[in-house]
Amino acid sequence: MPGPPIGTRLYTWLRGELVGKDQTGNRYYREKGGGRVHPDSLRKERRWVIYDGDIEASRVPAEWHAWLHHTADTPPPEGGPPRQPWQKDHQPNLTGTDQAYRPPGHTLMGGRRDPATGDYEPWTPD
Repeated sequence: MPGPPIGTRLYTWLRGELVGKDQTGNRYYREKGGGRVHPDSLRKERRWVIYDGDIEASRVPAEWHAWLHHTADTPPPEGGPPRQPWQKDHQPNLTGTDQAYRPPGHTLMGGRRDPATGDYEPWTPD
């Protein structure tokens, strides 16, 4: 895996401050010194992610997405925020992969649907 482009690597090395990592190994950065943005300025602190593996935006968990897009001012705590028992783990978009959802009847799932139950009545114009 090639990693980030050389420009991103160089910028991260010179101007980046590591903020944290998520459970998949993605590393999150901001400009050193918090970007020195005046509170009245329209300019926001520069924040970015260096992916561990494939560069795919859907691999960023919700709590880090909120921080990257300035919805949350503080990064999530180490290990992530407290979770409820009903919450599922973050899963990236699997479209186009072998793990993508394919409904019954999909050509890659045998191509045969269950027979109709008889409760369907097609519309016909009068």
